[in-house]
Order: sequence, then structure tokens, then C-alpha cells
Amino acid sequence: MRSRGWFGGRGWGRRRRRRRRLRRSRAPVTLADLREGESGVVDSLQLPEDVALRLMELGFIPGTTVVAGRAAPGGDPRVYRVDGSEIALRRETTRHLLLRLLG
Repeated sequence: MRSRGWFGGRGWGRRRRRRRRLRRSRAPVTLADLREGESGVVDSLQLPEDVALRLMELGFIPGTTVVAGRAAPGGDPRVYRVDGSEIALRRETTRHLLLRLLG
């Protein structure tokens, strides 16, 4: 009989592949979902008007490309590159910015 190891065998590889397949889909994702180095195009900002206007002033205009940079040691805030600038945003704000992944 073959040993299944500590975690029950084959299941880990399948889950990892399935997760990658889902990330390649064209469905909108949030800015918070991007991993370091991934990029996407801003689709919409679903925030109160004053916050959305401030982010648009910083360069988060629908149609612009955003690249996720490094995160603080705790994971929040994270740096994003947009229009040649680096801007740090908290996860609670980035959950409301919808993107299309570049592919």
C-alpha cells in the first residue's frame, strides 16, 4: 500500500492548478486580489464620490494600467504603480476598485 504522507496525498497539486486557472479568467477582480508583479486595467471604482475623485486625481482612472508592488510586512498597505507613480493603499480601499487582468 502506498503512503499518502502527512496531508493525505494528491490533493494539493490539483487545488493549486485550479486556482491558477481561475485567476486567468476575464472576470473582473479587485485591486486587492493582485499578487506582487501582476497588472490589470482599472475597470471601475465603487467608492463614495469624494474618495473616488481623490483616487482619480492620483491616477486610478478607468482604462489605466496598475501594477501591484511590494506590501508592508503585515501585508497592509501595499504599493501600486500607476502612471509612473508609486502609491500605497490599504486593502479596505483596494477591495472596491475593479480590474481586468492583463494576460
